[in-house]
Amino acid sequence: MNRLVIIGNGFDLAHGLPTSYKDFIDDYWSSIKDLTHNDIFISFEGLKISVDFEIASNLQDIANSLIALDEKVKFSDAEIYTEHGNNLSGSYPRNHILIYKNQFFKLINNRNSENWVDVENLYYSELKKITKSKCLDTRKSDDYWIKEQNKAVQKLNDEFEDVKNLLEKYLIEKVNDRYEFNHYSGENLDWSLMSKNLLPISLFSNEETILKQFSKKEDIEEIKKYFENEKKEELISNLYFLTFNYTFTVKKYAKIIKSDRIETIVNFIHGEIGNKTENKINFGFGDEMDEDYKLIENINENEYLQNFKSFQYLQNSNYSNLLSYIDSEKYQVLIVGHSCGLSDRTMLNTIFEHENCRSIKVFYYERKDENHKVIGDNYTELVQNISRHFNKKKLMREKIVNKTLCQPLPQIKLSKKE
Repeated sequence: MNRLVIIGNGFDLAHGLPTSYKDFIDDYWSSIKDLTHNDIFISFEGLKISVDFEIASNLQDIANSLIALDEKVKFSDAEIYTEHGNNLSGSYPRNHILIYKNQFFKLINNRNSENWVDVENLYYSELKKITKSKCLDTRKSDDYWIKEQNKAVQKLNDEFEDVKNLLEKYLIEKVNDRYEFNHYSGENLDWSLMSKNLLPISLFSNEETILKQFSKKEDIEEIKKYFENEKKEELISNLYFLTFNYTFTVKKYAKIIKSDRIETIVNFIHGEIGNKTENKINFGFGDEMDEDYKLIENINENEYLQNFKSFQYLQNSNYSNLLSYIDSEKYQVLIVGHSCGLSDRTMLNTIFEHENCRSIKVFYYERKDENHKVIGDNYTELVQNISRHFNKKKLMREKIVNKTLCQPLPQIKLSKKE
C-alpha cells in the first residue's frame, strides 16, 4: 500500500524556518523601522515621500501636508496611521505616518491575520463581498454598476498579486538564501527524528501500530501479505510527498529516505519560489464546493476566477500527476504540518474521499509552557478541519486514525548557511 504525505507550513515551522504569516509581516514592518526623520513611509512597498518637518511642526500639520500631497498625487482612499508597532507583536515602533496604497494589505494588517490560510480566506471573502454588492443609487444603470464591480475585482486581484510577490521575495531572501536545504557531511542528525515518521508502509519501517491504523479487514490482510512478500523478494515501496509549501525542505527528506527499496516523489503542487515559468507560486483560494462559488462562476467574467487554484493547477502537470498516483493503488495519507483549511478544500476532498484512500493519520503540534511542559495540542482542531472536506461523514470516521495511534510532529532546527 502506498503512502501519500501531505506537507504544510507547519512542517517548515517544525524545522525552525521563519515561514509563518507572523514572521512575514513582522519582517515587513521591521524593514521600515529605521526611516530617517525626513522621510514619511507610504506603502506599498518601499515608496517614501519626503515632508519638510520644519514646516510641518506637529502631527496635525504633517497630516494636513499629507492630505494635500494625497490630492496632488491622487492616492486613493489614503488613511493616516500614527499607531506604534505592527498589529501582531508590537515589536517594531511605527511612529511614522503611514498611508496604505494597497487596501488588501491594509486589511490583512487590520484583521490581525494569523495564518496564510486566513489571508487566502480573506481574499475570497472580499471577492464574495464585491460579487454580492448592490448599490441603492438607482440613478445609475445596471451596466454602470457591473463595470464598477469589475473594476473593484481587478483592483483586488492587483493588490493580491502585490502581496504574493512580496511573499515570494521574502521567502527567497529570508528563507531560501539563508538556510541549508542540502544534506551534507557532519550535519546535525536531528533530521532522523522526522525522517523515521515519513517512511513508507514496509516491514522494514518497524512501525509497530501500522495495522491498527486501518479499519477495513481487507486492508489489514493486504498489508500483512505485502510484509510476507517483502521477506521473500526485494519489493519497491512508494512514498509520494505532496507539498503545499514553496520552500525546498521536503526535498532533503526525499533524498535521505530514497534507497534501492524506496521510491520517493516530490510534487510541489503550489509552486516553487523563484520558478516563474514552469511552476510559479499558486496562492489563492480552492474551495469550489462553497455555495457561493457558482454565483461567482456564473458572472461570466474571467477576472473573478483569476485566483482560484484549480485554474492555476492547469498550468503544468502537477495536478494530473497527483490524480494518476491516487488512482493507481490504495494509499494512506499522512498529514504533516498542514492545517487542512478550506482554501484547499477541492483538492483535499478529492484525496480524502477517493476510494483508494484507506486511512488518514495526523501528526499534531504540541503546545508547551515556558518550562517546556505540554499544555495542549491541535489534534482535535486538525481532525475537525479534515471533517469539513468530507461529504460522507461516516467515511470520515472510518478513515481518520485516532489520537492514541498518532504522534506529535518533531521539532528540530534546520542549519543556517555559513
